[in-house]
Amino acid sequence: MKRTIIRYSEAFKRQVVDELERGEVPSMASAREKYGIKGSSTVHGWVRKYGREHLLPRKVRIEMPDEKSEVKKLKRRIRELEAALADTKVKEVLNQAYFELICEEYGIQDVERYKKKAVAMLSGGDDR
Repeated sequence: MKRTIIRYSEAFKRQVVDELERGEVPSMASAREKYGIKGSSTVHGWVRKYGREHLLPRKVRIEMPDEKSEVKKLKRRIRELEAALADTKVKEVLNQAYFELICEEYGIQDVERYKKKAVAMLSGGDDR
């Protein structure tokens, strides 16, 4: 299936941006709708290109120097915890494999039942 590429003239692009600037169209989405512009970021690109950037949504984050270091510490801590979790998962898989090997060696057929029995014995209740 062939994709149709639509090219807009410079005059048309400037007209859309000017209408946004004057408030004739309340938003980039409504400009897209009004003129049948399909690309979701097309009008956004025109606004950036023609220097009307005050129309673009902005996020401004103001933070104190100690907040920056706190964010770095928290990100480092997250990485450490993720690594510890990964190590724990690897150990869990290895322990499960060892447990299954031991059960096989001792001729235990129902591994799940044996696990329940072992948990009950370790927790103090004798479930024979």
